[in-house]
Amino acid sequence: MDFDLTLTFAGIAALAVFMYVLMDGFDLGVGILFPFAPGGDGDRDTMMNTVAPIWDGNETWLILGAAALFAGFPLAYSVLLPALYLPVLLMLIALIFRGVAFEFRFKADSSKYLWTTSFFVGSVAATFSQGIILGAFIQGFEVTGRDFTGSIWGWLSPFALMVGVAMVFGYALLGSCWLIWKTTGPLQDWCYRLAPKLLLAVLLFVGIVSLWTPLTNLDVRARWFTWPNILYLSPVPIITLAVAGLQYRAVRLRREGTPFVLAMLLFLLAYGGLAISLWPYIIPPSITIWEAASPPESQIFLLVGLVILIPTILAYTAFTYWVFRGKVRPGEGYHH
Repeated sequence: MDFDLTLTFAGIAALAVFMYVLMDGFDLGVGILFPFAPGGDGDRDTMMNTVAPIWDGNETWLILGAAALFAGFPLAYSVLLPALYLPVLLMLIALIFRGVAFEFRFKADSSKYLWTTSFFVGSVAATFSQGIILGAFIQGFEVTGRDFTGSIWGWLSPFALMVGVAMVFGYALLGSCWLIWKTTGPLQDWCYRLAPKLLLAVLLFVGIVSLWTPLTNLDVRARWFTWPNILYLSPVPIITLAVAGLQYRAVRLRREGTPFVLAMLLFLLAYGGLAISLWPYIIPPSITIWEAASPPESQIFLLVGLVILIPTILAYTAFTYWVFRGKVRPGEGYHH
């Protein structure tokens, strides 16, 4: 019972984190592309209106993931938070800036440029911080017994900074594919031109991370490159390249919804590769999900709530996307 519970809980936490990356990823991506809009403020208004009704709902998954981690794996929380205190703080401040910019930019006149900047900077800073957190997580943490004993600056490494930059390109790809789906005219044409370049950059970064990680981590190298694992796991990079090829073709053929679906699939494959590399550690390289888990009673108590909560979140998310389906045209939108 204990074993299954912990595994179930790890699955829920992983689902929440992945849903957050996917759902908030594309609206952070819209923010990253924001200042470069070809048609100036008019296009920026349209871009913002594509995500205005849904962005705050997307962030529900971040709260769910944090709550699941805190209640299900308290030891992981007590190690990861001091280790990643600064990037987490930067991410939260950036998300606040961004949230405020959403509301204020539509109302402002003379200070509109400030909120445009705030939306862009908040989106880039939040994304870069998430990349740094991911990079630090892949590298692992110094733990003695059950305490974090590394430096507060331990996350600041070339690898983590590189993953931060990779994340910015990844979210920008999601954002451009979302805008292809939701907009028309010159703005959509611009995104069609941009998406293949971003896809190429993302593939380049995925390749660098995929090579750098096993070179610096012997366990990861053993997992991917020993026989027979190499046979079982080789489909992951092969499918990733195939999906990237399909996405490039879909953009070239000017498909509208397909590039976005394929961009999400690319993220799922990268997430799967990461899970294969780090499993079963929740605090790499030493503490497994079972060692970090809370008592079964706590997990059962929380699971009851999550069984009700997750379908509710999925239902209202689906409803919101359905209500605000279709193209967002210039001059239309949730705030007008």
